[in-house]
Amino acid sequence: MLRRARHPDPARPDGAEGVDPVLAGEMTRIGVVRNPKSHGNRIRPPGPAPEDVRLVEPIGREALKAALDDFARTGLDLLVIDGGDGTVRDVISLLPHTFGEATPLLAVLPSGKTNVLAIDLGTSEGWRLEDALRAARRENPTIKSRPPLRVSWADDKPCLQGFFFGIGAPVKATNLAQRVHKVGFFHNFAVALTIGTAALGALFGGSRDEWREGVPARLVLDGEAQGEGHRFAVIATALKRLPFGLKPFGAPREGLKLLDVDAPPRRLHKALPLMLSGKVVPALEGLGYRRRDPRSVKLSGGAPFVLDGEVYEGGDLTIQLGPALRFLVG
Repeated sequence: MLRRARHPDPARPDGAEGVDPVLAGEMTRIGVVRNPKSHGNRIRPPGPAPEDVRLVEPIGREALKAALDDFARTGLDLLVIDGGDGTVRDVISLLPHTFGEATPLLAVLPSGKTNVLAIDLGTSEGWRLEDALRAARRENPTIKSRPPLRVSWADDKPCLQGFFFGIGAPVKATNLAQRVHKVGFFHNFAVALTIGTAALGALFGGSRDEWREGVPARLVLDGEAQGEGHRFAVIATALKRLPFGLKPFGAPREGLKLLDVDAPPRRLHKALPLMLSGKVVPALEGLGYRRRDPRSVKLSGGAPFVLDGEVYEGGDLTIQLGPALRFLVG
């Protein structure tokens, strides 16, 4: 059992640890939320959970909320999420409504079509439940902290939490990705194919091409209104690293990061490689490519948005960082 645990110190480099008094006792209450329909679990069905581990396989938001409510009532030391980015999003979106702000330690088993959070955390692709349990029982387990994006509607719909948000081109790319998955491409190859196709559409389409025309969006960063007009893309993340070493937000760092691109995008064939490599080129801002590190983002205009692979109805939105979540990693 876990008798001594450590947590990351925000003043230290990623992965560095400090003593976590909350986890200093034995870890005996472990729950697993499994998505049996996730890509990895369908092609390689997992075995039964140990007797002392509570396993649930809820289908739908209400069933998931009921399962998390039950976990919260009885208490939980470790919550294992067995699925892809969408399963993670669904679980952590409900944590404020079930556990409040006192969330348990989390672990992510990357068994989805895409597992961007697991890549950011450094979790190996083949990490399974037995690996997570072994990691939890080490004397000094590795724990990393990530604050999610919290997306709230002005009309008091339940908030969502996730790690990668976008409007405009990211929504089109997500719809394309769903078709990519249907023909059998998954994981990093699917991500690469989607990005490549989106880039080609944006590069070679005219100003009215569906990839270039953008969407109406009004943007306010930390109370300061930004320029009016259509946006090719507005992308925000709480992650430090993306697949393939892509750095559209610049150098990896903590906090909420945002990329705001005017429509139609200007000189995209030159700007795209510079933006994706993370290079700082002041001239790009004059061309309509803006990197920002806001504390609060208000977004309106009604355009649909994507959060961790799922497209949602737009509206008057506020995007901020939620309280940091702690993840056990291998």
